[in-house]
Formats: sequence, C-alpha cells, structure tokens
Amino acid sequence: MTKLLKQAIAEIEKLPEDAQDAIAAQMLAELEDELAWEARFDATTDEQWDRMVAMVRQEISDGNITPLDSIFPS
Repeated sequence: MTKLLKQAIAEIEKLPEDAQDAIAAQMLAELEDELAWEARFDATTDEQWDRMVAMVRQEISDGNITPLDSIFPS
C-alpha cells in the first residue's frame, strides 16, 4: 500500500461510520469504473482505433470542430 493511500485511510478512519461507508462506496464505484474502462480499451482493436482516427480527421477536415478555447476559456 502506498504512503498516500495509508494517509487517506488513516484520515477516513477518523470519520463517523456512515461517512466512512459513503467514501468506501465512492472508492469502490470509481475502481469498478476504472476497471471497466481499462477492459474496454484493452479490447479495442487496431482496426477500431484506425476507424476512430479516420472519423476525427474527417470531422476536422469538414470543419465540424469546437475550439477548445470556447470550452475552456482562459
């Protein structure tokens, strides 16, 4: 176990049980989500990646893009 994880658990242990359970549920859900994404990426074939790249390049070529500055203004 990493030092940071040990520190986090030590702080969580100071909380009431209901708060501990809420944090544990969030952590388990996050872990489940991460494992699902990892499995999906691992299962993606080179052909699928190539198709996605082609789709993105076509959207850029068509001008069908949204500048990041409009999404994340500085």
